[in-house]
Amino acid sequence: MIVYVLYGGQSPEHEVSLKTASTVLKALNTQKHQVYPIYISREGLWTGLGLLSEEGISTAHLTPESQHADSASSLGEVLTTLFSLPGEKVALPLLHGANGEDGTVQGLLELLGIPYVGNGVLSAAMTLDKDVTHRLAGLAGIRQTAYEIVTRRGWEEDRQGILNRLEDRGLLPGYVKPATLGSSIGISRCEDRAALEAGIEEALRYDAKLVIEREVPGREIQVAVMGNDRPLASLPGEFLHGVKFFDFRAKYADPTLRMSIPADIPPAAAQEIRESAIRAYEALCCSGLARVDFFLGEDGLIYLNEINALPGFTGTSMYPVMWERTNGTSYAALIEKLMDYALERSHTRASVSSVR
Repeated sequence: MIVYVLYGGQSPEHEVSLKTASTVLKALNTQKHQVYPIYISREGLWTGLGLLSEEGISTAHLTPESQHADSASSLGEVLTTLFSLPGEKVALPLLHGANGEDGTVQGLLELLGIPYVGNGVLSAAMTLDKDVTHRLAGLAGIRQTAYEIVTRRGWEEDRQGILNRLEDRGLLPGYVKPATLGSSIGISRCEDRAALEAGIEEALRYDAKLVIEREVPGREIQVAVMGNDRPLASLPGEFLHGVKFFDFRAKYADPTLRMSIPADIPPAAAQEIRESAIRAYEALCCSGLARVDFFLGEDGLIYLNEINALPGFTGTSMYPVMWERTNGTSYAALIEKLMDYALERSHTRASVSSVR
């Protein structure tokens, strides 16, 4: 089978995508599949690296220079030379954030008729937007912390009014988050009005819509979910760290970071979190895979934090390790399983669309 691995992208999470792609490319079975890495630069230029050999690819060659001056011509070459190859095929869009995880690339693959790993256009767009995730999870009856939405235009027109409203709602201490970014990029923990104002200014560098959430004192617990019509939830996991705010550096550069899988929590809480993860997965119309994050509050209650429709697959990422410790699924076997889900979904859609 032909496997296209798309990575890089124009999102601020570009470097995270490179880490994920490096690990996935090493794990793919080149004797079983024809693997074609496709790099998308920060400028949006597409470059095919050719057929991956059994020796793999070095990190230094993951980011080649494009021979094209614009996105259209670079994508055109990939379309005509790679995506048009005959035979069964599947794509792995390992693109985090905007222009990759938000349904845009998924829409392109839909137009090309190429099955792809992960969520479809609708669910990809909804899960990347924390505002939409909150709304739909609320309709599904899933408990969440108090939050408010702030837009760039609203901030420019009534900065002091917004700060007053956020304080009046008791959202301090709390977190300011760009609505459509992951990996804790652009997020600030704020304890007072001055920090809140600075956090909003920082987050608006990354997004025109922000989510401000009240802090939930407690622990963050994660669950890996995979599947289409009958999703499965892994054992819950937890990162053990010594910081109050689990920011980008803590996630990707802290040598003391450790995983606890299964998380050391009461069995009843673990069961509720797994069931709530599947409810959230279904409420957001997810398919393929997602990581669902919760807070286990000091009050003993469980609150949804967010849904990550394309969780990291680096060597220190929680998602693949949770499955390995849940049912023994290896990293390489997990990728094969996710590709099977992609083909299953594609075949299902084809059978429905062929009905007259």
